Amino acid sequence: MSPRALLAPFALALFAAGCAAPGSYPSLLPRAAESASLEEPVVSAPPAPAADPALDARIAAVLTKLAERTAAFDTAAAAAERLVARAGNAPAGSEAWLDAQVALAELDARRSAAVEIGSDLEDLASERALALLPDYAQLTAAVEQVRAAAQSQAARITAFQTRLAPA
Repeated sequence: MSPRALLAPFALALFAAGCAAPGSYPSLLPRAAESASLEEPVVSAPPAPAADPALDARIAAVLTKLAERTAAFDTAAAAAERLVARAGNAPAGSEAWLDAQVALAELDARRSAAVEIGSDLEDLASERALALLPDYAQLTAAVEQVRAAAQSQAARITAFQTRLAPA
């Protein structure tokens, strides 16, 4: 086979390419979408919310109320402790057992007052969230403080109940 015969198909392809109509063809350079990064953008921490004196005053008032109710619970818990100790091994339905049960019911009512305070604070937090305001650290801390107090009180009541004869 001659070299001309080998070059003939290539020459034919070259001539056919020259027959293409002139026009505007898209660029073969990378497009913006092809060179964009698929990494998550770095999000900076939101700025701390500005101090809200009105909210701070409401939080302080609620925490004062919590302190008062916690003190009342502690006083009632001391009385309940004595009644539960006196009821010790008394059978269910005895006078001492009934006195201890009444004291525990009073403690539970006082504990529910702390839970009510927590609900008030959580309502404040919900209002802020609905208004698309950032978390307020003092409010979050107050909610946690109230939850901890309510859990502690519930644990004390449960401890007293386990020392009494079952009904």
